[in-house]
Amino acid sequence: MERENKIVLPGDFLGTSEEYILGNGVYDKEGNLYASHIGDVSISDKRVISVVPKVETPPVIRDGDVVIGQVVDLKDTVAIVSIACVKGKENRAIAAASQGIIHISSVRNGYVKDLRQEFGFFDIVKAKVIDAKALKLSTEGKDLGVVNAICVKCKGSLKRKGDTLSCDRCERTETRNLSEDYGESVM
Repeated sequence: MERENKIVLPGDFLGTSEEYILGNGVYDKEGNLYASHIGDVSISDKRVISVVPKVETPPVIRDGDVVIGQVVDLKDTVAIVSIACVKGKENRAIAAASQGIIHISSVRNGYVKDLRQEFGFFDIVKAKVIDAKALKLSTEGKDLGVVNAICVKCKGSLKRKGDTLSCDRCERTETRNLSEDYGESVM
């Protein structure tokens, strides 16, 4: 593929439909071709003209995405999570500042009596999006759940000891809905 080292902005004229075949990042208006976003012009040997994005667009949260966020509030039946990023697209902030909810019925397989036994304030969680429009999340599954937590009493870092968490500072033991990769890199 031949590369043109020319940066274009949205609306920049690129050529005509008689010269080139329409590619990605290009739109046709009355036979004239224009850039639809910022990027580098690329023309293939088959005369397909495209604009390769210069910057990655912010990800939009979709059903099935795995997101990383922080528990910012706990109610009787829901945990409110401030979503930081979409897993696999950590280098870009999401398109809009968003808060998702994890309903008590979506925490784990089986009955959950007390949500405060599953999550704590400021816990970092990995959750799956089950409804992108309402931003409903789920931590059902061994690869989902709390990936990092702090002690409720002294705010020290909690270390995993089997299925519980332990604070080295104040020797408190706590429970959470732990992801299998608790304590490993969040991203």
